[in-house]
Amino acid sequence: MVVPPWYELPPPGYGGLEQVCAALVDALVDRGHDVTLFGAGSGSGTRASFVGSAPAPAADRVGQVLPELAHLARVNQMLADERFDVVHDHTTAGVLFARHRPAPTVLTVHNRPTGELADVLTDVDPSAGLVAISHAQRRLRPELSWIDVVHNGMVGNLPVKARPGIGPVLWLARYAPDKGPDLAIHACRAAGLPLVLAGKCNEPVEEEYLHRVIEPMVGPDVTLLRNPDRQTCVDLLLAARCLIMPVRWEEPFGMAMLEAMATGTPVVALNRGAVPELINHGETGLICDDPVDLAPALRDVSAIEPENCVSHVRRWFSAERMAEGYERVYRAWSSDRRPELALSRSAWVP
Repeated sequence: MVVPPWYELPPPGYGGLEQVCAALVDALVDRGHDVTLFGAGSGSGTRASFVGSAPAPAADRVGQVLPELAHLARVNQMLADERFDVVHDHTTAGVLFARHRPAPTVLTVHNRPTGELADVLTDVDPSAGLVAISHAQRRLRPELSWIDVVHNGMVGNLPVKARPGIGPVLWLARYAPDKGPDLAIHACRAAGLPLVLAGKCNEPVEEEYLHRVIEPMVGPDVTLLRNPDRQTCVDLLLAARCLIMPVRWEEPFGMAMLEAMATGTPVVALNRGAVPELINHGETGLICDDPVDLAPALRDVSAIEPENCVSHVRRWFSAERMAEGYERVYRAWSSDRRPELALSRSAWVP
């Protein structure tokens, strides 16, 4: 299992990808698999065997090219001396390194596969296959080398509320136009409800958007939090009336929606990307086609029972279900690709 070098597993705060990978690693170990995790930092947060490419994560350099490239180059050097059935890569640039590995590579695409990322993903070695995290994500570029769709899952260890929350509406994401914090403010004001904005704000583009667009909109009805830790996020979800997801982009997945529903908190979201794959409209949340519909949905959502949300996540988005999906992918891909991999490697001179 190869993860990006940005955060520990599981992350102490923001880090949806890292939460997913930590849950998957432990679920696979629990199911009897021998898992080696290649990452950065101490590696003490999962039950896998850990191999570090650097003594500390590069959290202060998230999104920069060189830290991930250096991480993957070191990982490939270490992989050359080992024997694995399959390599599961969760990095952005891993597709460029797969062809030099001694085992077939499965690459989970965690972001929207368009623009520059789509250009990278078109250069897929025959020994590597792409896994989508939602059908909506796969539909954005159906011609890419997809081999399956496996929804993200999560560990069912969050506390659960016994009755609908009576606290503020909660927005939980990174400060970016795509995530719609401004739409959340407008919707809550139209509904006459208080709002908590709790967002990741580490990168310059996030800082600039927060200062230029969001902070001037904040009033006494809006509480603004930057980089809340994990426990704070859980406490906010437990108190919240609902989670609002007014996304402006084709959301590839949206782990915040799963975490909200896992605590019994329903979700009000715009109908973009994977939203309808995660929310059962009228049972675990309300899906709106237009931003003007968000305000009435925020008022109506309190009728949804917490147990509907919790059972939905446990049935369809558990770590065990995710691990079963990847077991299917691993078995098919490692057996199908080994003859082709051996042939391509016989002609390759390092």
